[in-house]
Amino acid sequence: MSTRLDVEDIVATLRGCLPDDGAVGLHEPTFAGREWDYVKECLDTEWVSTAGSFVDRFEEDLATYTGAEHAIAVVNGTAALQVGLRVVGVEAGDEVLVPALTFVATANAVSYLGATPHFVDSDEQTLGLDPAKLHDYLEEIAEVRGKTCVNTQTGRPITAVMPMHTFGHPVDLDPLQEVCDQFHLPLVEDAAESLGTRYKGTHTGHRGRCGAVSFNGNKTITTGGGGAILTDDEALAEQARHLTTVAKQEHPWEYLHDEVGYNYRMPNLNAALGCAQLEQMPSFLERKRALAAQYRDAFADVAGVTVFEEPSFARSNYWLNALLLDDAVADKRDALLERANDAGVGARPAWTLMPKLPMYEDCPRMDLSVAEGLERRIVNIPSSASLAPAPAHS
Repeated sequence: MSTRLDVEDIVATLRGCLPDDGAVGLHEPTFAGREWDYVKECLDTEWVSTAGSFVDRFEEDLATYTGAEHAIAVVNGTAALQVGLRVVGVEAGDEVLVPALTFVATANAVSYLGATPHFVDSDEQTLGLDPAKLHDYLEEIAEVRGKTCVNTQTGRPITAVMPMHTFGHPVDLDPLQEVCDQFHLPLVEDAAESLGTRYKGTHTGHRGRCGAVSFNGNKTITTGGGGAILTDDEALAEQARHLTTVAKQEHPWEYLHDEVGYNYRMPNLNAALGCAQLEQMPSFLERKRALAAQYRDAFADVAGVTVFEEPSFARSNYWLNALLLDDAVADKRDALLERANDAGVGARPAWTLMPKLPMYEDCPRMDLSVAEGLERRIVNIPSSASLAPAPAHS
């Protein structure tokens, strides 16, 4: 590991990869397709809320793009996670295994159901949940009683595993699925950041029982706010669709609701934006991967830092590019962040580990030494598709 880190050299290298005409944000949307046309159609026809043709169209287009049998469009990615957990059977009093290194929405979705996040460690090769370490941990603290995995230390059932594909890079899903099968744990993918990412040729988000994607304003494509549940299970899809439309039974005029549901359906205006954005997805991916390659080349000979690259089994969307500081110079991370932002380069650290947040500090956790190291060493750098030239064929 290098013991040298020249902050000015790193910032200069970053600026050399970016436009020189002002500040550059971390991740900004690109509107270069039919966004205006589709949104105007909503306004002209007055179909602006949750009823409207663009919602159905967006779901169909999203299912086709990802290869999932079903896509249910909702108001945001967190709502998609919450409903995904509920339909696989997570209840109040349960525990759900989630990475400690993640955005807070992953843990919040568990909490919304009255369940407890149980934090697990990361794999430095993927930045996501480590299946091998999780297996060894569950061998120590859990046992299967009937078809239920029970935490023998707390007495609570563990009813799901929810990995998150960090910055768009997928966790190693094959060995994770083996762990889930051994311990009778449903797999729910937090694919909020990984639209466009493929694991061994298959799009993320529907390997397990279901998954969730996000279309927030800073994601690879955006609907303003929005998310979707992906699944190959028809019954699960029907349940998710029912719950996200306030559990209303079909009737020409009566309001009949058969359980506590959620007003989570995506509005037509947002879906219209999403349809136009999804049409541009191939161009966005090509440009984002080109930007990642540009960063790798630029930093090849810069001491003390490397650019994180996709795992060998993946073709990632590179939603956010990440610099990894050598462990010996991780204490200079904040100085680098301050200098980069002063120079107009939008850069940020990784998220604060979930157990360090006050509402989650008492939750169960395994050894988190890898996640703790990654938290100290990661610096995210500008990753908008617009920062790379448009493909010549687009």
